[in-house]
Formats: sequence, structure tokens, C-alpha cells
Amino acid sequence: MKPDNIRAGGKIGSSAVSGDAGASHVPVLLDEVIHWLAPRAGGRYIDCTVGLGGHLSAILEASAPDGRALGIDLDADALSLAGERLRPFGDRVVLARDSYRNLARLVRWHGLDPVDGILVDLGVSSLQLDQAERGFSFRNDAPLDMRFDRTTGLTAADLLATVDESELAAILFRYGEEPRARAIARAIVAERQRRPIKTTGELARLIERVVGRSGRAHPATRAFQALRIAVNGELDAIEAMLPQAVELLAPGGRLVAISFHSLEDRIVKQFIAEASRDCICPPETPVCVCGHRATLRRLTKSVVTASSAEVARNPRARSAKLRAAERI
Repeated sequence: MKPDNIRAGGKIGSSAVSGDAGASHVPVLLDEVIHWLAPRAGGRYIDCTVGLGGHLSAILEASAPDGRALGIDLDADALSLAGERLRPFGDRVVLARDSYRNLARLVRWHGLDPVDGILVDLGVSSLQLDQAERGFSFRNDAPLDMRFDRTTGLTAADLLATVDESELAAILFRYGEEPRARAIARAIVAERQRRPIKTTGELARLIERVVGRSGRAHPATRAFQALRIAVNGELDAIEAMLPQAVELLAPGGRLVAISFHSLEDRIVKQFIAEASRDCICPPETPVCVCGHRATLRRLTKSVVTASSAEVARNPRARSAKLRAAERI
């Protein structure tokens, strides 16, 4: 079945977002991405989270004159800006508004398999954080949305209004590693009995009353992360995407993943570690019975982080972690 949200050659259509945002976008760990992905002329590359197109633009430049690429993103605003940035590459690049959980279907529809490199830059983008109306940040009071794709699914406000206290506490603890998850959940449920929580400011102030204020980080930071992950099903999508990526890679093809918090990085790290081993039987098993064979070779022995110079230029790079592996 043909994907109904494909845009080719950078022709994305209109957007309310200024093109200045795309022009000023600084992709994190750009030199490291190009080093580990190793784009070459004639190669086929996938950017699973194209964002504003910074990484993909560099990949297309490095794979000139005939490298091809597919950029995927759920965010229509980001794709519009990426389309403007990538327009000079013409029909060498195709953009799709979709989830990377559908990676294999998208790649095969466009006839790009097997591929030579796959990049995934996880988490929320600078564009999404900077657009107050998206509800990802508590820096401005705005509707509690948090959806990457604003055309479908429950918003964060919907989630807060419907889940019970125990489920909400589990979300805050599991996805935000929030130690005061139960107290925050209890306060949210009590508050919504009086009136619904509809804005980022309302939620941030409520959490601050429960947790108090200490240190540099705002006390709502972990809770906002947790709600965003839950609203968008982010960890499930990562777990669905990674096996597809391995299946799509040609021998010698590379997988590069950038994460921004421990939950994402843990999934990537554990997946690469397991896919790089022939046997995954428990240590106490005397003879291998699993029949598992390695499909990846780990390239980065430890996590790659941004240099101090890059962090000074782009503070968002401070928490970025890169891991890379090669298809056997």
C-alpha cells in the first residue's frame, strides 16, 4: 500500500514556520555522524528523524554526486523546513511524514533497500522545543500537546485527564525516572477533580509545589520528559525500528544512533550488544541452545560525546550520546 504522506524533491508545501529556523539549525555531533556513517558516492542512506535536515544535508554532500536518501519525520513543520534546506539536492532525496517504526515499509516502497547507512537522532528537536504552542517546554505557558504528529493521537492534556493515579505514577517513574512520581501523580489527580490541567504552566507550577525548587534543573523536567515519551510511544518505536534497521542494511552498512537521555541510550546500547554476539544464552547455560548469530559489529567501544568546543557552540549537544555499529 502506497504511503500517503510522501513528499519528494524537497517540495513539501506551505508552513507557518519561518525558514530562518532551518537555516540557523546546528545539528549535533555532525562531524562524528559523518565519520561513523561514512557516506560514499552512490550510497543509499536513511535519516529516520530528519528534523530540519542538517544531518541529511551533510550526508548528501558527502555521498555526491549520486548518493540517494530518504528522510523520515512525524513533524510536518520540520519536514517543511527540511524540504527547503534539501531542495538543492533535487530527486536525490525523498521526504516522508511517518514514524520510523514503519522503517522497512517506507524504505522498500521507495526501492532503497538494501541501504548503506541509517541515522536516527532520537528525542525532541530544537524546533519543537522552541515552538511554545507545541507544549514540549515549560518556558512559556502553552497548551499541553507534546505530540510529534499533531494530526492524531492523545495530547499530554488528554493523558493527564484520563489515566488513573497508579498508571500516571508508573509513567512518570518509568519514562522520567522521577523519584517523586507517586506524589506528583496524586497531586495531578486531585487537581483535575477541581479543574482540568490544560497548559504547560499549570502543570509546571503544580509539580513545583509538590517537589519544591532546588538545583539548576526545573523540578518539572523529568515529568515533562516522561509525558512526551508516553504521548508519542517513543521507546516502543525505538524497539520496533532497530531490528528493521539491521534487516535493511547491506553488509558493511552502518547504523548510527544519537540519544539524549539514559532510557533511549540503554535501548540502543543493549540492542547493539546483543546483535553483536553469537550466543545470547544465560551465562549458566553450559552449551549454546539459542542458535543466535551476530548481525552487527560494534564500531564505538564506548559512547561518543560532544567536544567541549561543540558544547560551547551548541549547549544542546551536552547530553548527546552516539553509538555506531556495522552490518556483518
